[in-house]
Amino acid sequence: MLFGVPAFIAAQAPASLNDRLAGDLTPVHDPSIIKQGDTYYLFVTTSREDQPPGLIHIRTSKDLVTWTKSGAVFAAMPEWTKREIKGTTGLWAPDISYANGRYRLYYSVSTFGSNHSAIGLATSPTLDPAAPGYGWTDQGPVIVSPRGGDYNAIDPNAFTDADGKSWLVFGSFWTGLKLIAIDPATGKRLAGDDTVRALARRPAPGAIEAPFLVRHGDFYYLFASNDFCCRGANSSYYTVVGRARAVAGPYLDYDGKPMMDGYAQVVLHARLDPTNRWRGPGHAAVLHDGANDYIVYHAYDASEKGRPTLRIQRLGWTKDGWPVAQP
Repeated sequence: MLFGVPAFIAAQAPASLNDRLAGDLTPVHDPSIIKQGDTYYLFVTTSREDQPPGLIHIRTSKDLVTWTKSGAVFAAMPEWTKREIKGTTGLWAPDISYANGRYRLYYSVSTFGSNHSAIGLATSPTLDPAAPGYGWTDQGPVIVSPRGGDYNAIDPNAFTDADGKSWLVFGSFWTGLKLIAIDPATGKRLAGDDTVRALARRPAPGAIEAPFLVRHGDFYYLFASNDFCCRGANSSYYTVVGRARAVAGPYLDYDGKPMMDGYAQVVLHARLDPTNRWRGPGHAAVLHDGANDYIVYHAYDASEKGRPTLRIQRLGWTKDGWPVAQP
């Protein structure tokens, strides 16, 4: 194993998309992706309200290769965000999904270094701006983490398990990654279930954030980012994964060690890049597209002063069921 990655041979795997990516690839931070019809839609962080146009910028592509800026979700910060989280200047880490006849866009509201944070929800019947009914309606907060608590309500990811139950996984720093039950009809918290379930953590000073849940075969897979983003070419971010038989865990690494104790398998790491160009690969999302899986993430381009840039790779699976980002 290399950096905790199981051996995997894919002699006939298609070439990576990364060398062919073109168009509006930067700045891309915390990408979330979905496909509607023949178009891929990518949603990314907007760290400041003064970054035009609007907040939570959208990019589109017909082929996963060439990307074009295509507007934004919000023209301005929702009013509730400024009342709830004083000093917030942007909307972070969007997550896009489709449920109950509408697209759901979860987003994070916070300030650096604070766990007084919130996750909000906006909905639209379509992603196509030319389609009837297009438009994002803000539904307000889903969960707020108060200052002084032991978790941080940012980096959401919506997920539906094998039994059709709806969940939201989230978390950054503090005591790690958490899971709450979601009402499938509304996308808000499920009434009568106030439990915040713990999925993964790292002992201090290790950092973990940006969870993303996937079901493959008989397992649930929890992707996450370790260490530190947002430092350009000096970012130490890298992407890991663990798996579990149940959505609430326990999530274990290849050797059966728990993510609650800081263990996990490496999926993306700067040391796996032979060019030494792409630093801090993280905040990954997984796209199921027909028979293919892709891992979509940002990395900092050391040849371009550390600019956060869109990256996409095919995601393969070993015979014993572990995900591997194919070169």
